[in-house]
Amino acid sequence: MPLLRRPLFLAAAGLYGLYQLATRGFHWQPPGPVASWLADALCMPVVLTLALAVQRAVRHQQHLLLPDGWLVGAWLYVSLWFELLAPRWFPARYTADWLDVLAYAGGTLVFRRWLNRAC
Repeated sequence: MPLLRRPLFLAAAGLYGLYQLATRGFHWQPPGPVASWLADALCMPVVLTLALAVQRAVRHQQHLLLPDGWLVGAWLYVSLWFELLAPRWFPARYTADWLDVLAYAGGTLVFRRWLNRAC
């Protein structure tokens, strides 16, 4: 599937995977901004690209694009869950940081601009 071989997706997914391995597997604590916002910014391009790949496969339409409404919905869903609901329900595991909402928005815009394209 050409969508999953795009350099920007591979870079985002690879960097996200390395970040998770380093922080969770090797317990490395990166510098402030990297620790705070890197994973959040990379999350949306990776998740939305995978969602687009599934939609294209299910519908057999290789030129399908995710509409802006879906992108806004995905951004709102992730933002509300990880920055409002999860910190209230699971405070030992999640911390609300409203700057993460901007990181999710930035990742969504990166996806919209460079990854949400026809093959």
